Amino acid sequence: MKMRNWSVTLSITILFGMLSAGLYAQNKILDGVYIKENTPTRRVIPYTQIREADAMWTKRIWRTLNMREKMNHPLFYPEEEIIDRKSLFQVIKFGINEGTIKAYGNALFDDEFQDPLTKTEAINELSEWVTIYREDDFGEIFMDSSQIQVTSYNIKQYWVKEEWFFDRERSIMDVRIIGICPVLEKMEEDGLTFKGYKPLFWIYFPEARYVFANWDVFNTFNDAERRTYEDIFWKRIFSSYIRKESNVYDRLILDYKGTNIDMLLEAERIKKEIFDYEHDFWHY
Repeated sequence: MKMRNWSVTLSITILFGMLSAGLYAQNKILDGVYIKENTPTRRVIPYTQIREADAMWTKRIWRTLNMREKMNHPLFYPEEEIIDRKSLFQVIKFGINEGTIKAYGNALFDDEFQDPLTKTEAINELSEWVTIYREDDFGEIFMDSSQIQVTSYNIKQYWVKEEWFFDRERSIMDVRIIGICPVLEKMEEDGLTFKGYKPLFWIYFPEARYVFANWDVFNTFNDAERRTYEDIFWKRIFSSYIRKESNVYDRLILDYKGTNIDMLLEAERIKKEIFDYEHDFWHY
């Protein structure tokens, strides 16, 4: 009898040992040659403190990042999130769902973060109602509405609000991004005709930096040296054009330049003006 009990105990022990070994083997599967520990543990580099007395000159600038431009593709892709990468919009969406990023509404008319959205309100902005024409069993066409989720593919632009300033203490021209706004590309019911752009919400960039610092961005040349979204914006590795500068009329370039080429030329003029202002501080 004792021998039988011992035999049962031994069998149970072996069974649990095999299960434990199997779980251990699963946990030891490594998709690569090393464990990626750098990005998930990255900490945000704090900004240098700027005194008002040291800001000799400032200029508020609003930019547009077009996701169709090749340089911005690392921000746009992947369209569907994968294990080790998310697009910029997917990271923003993740931060909103997690509660680490706050969204600010009324994006078209208010870019000063005066209308904070609750988590539920922000999540509702990530979906939209579309009209769908359906056919019933009798061949009759009727109109129906359906709610679809906004995906990375629908976000073709980002608006960026930033401030350029000359710091007398460090004797440099510097720039700080203040806010980012994902812009939805809206199409007609046929899915082919462009309807317009709709800004979803603003996020306060200094707050979002803590989320951006822990997500990789694809590096075309070396998978071992992937940058984070924080690095991309800190080092300004993106392509953009100016859509507005601070002015007495508070108007966009679009409001006083009629054609696309005139708007681009005006944007280049503003960019050169900022460059020349820094250049003029120095004498050779």
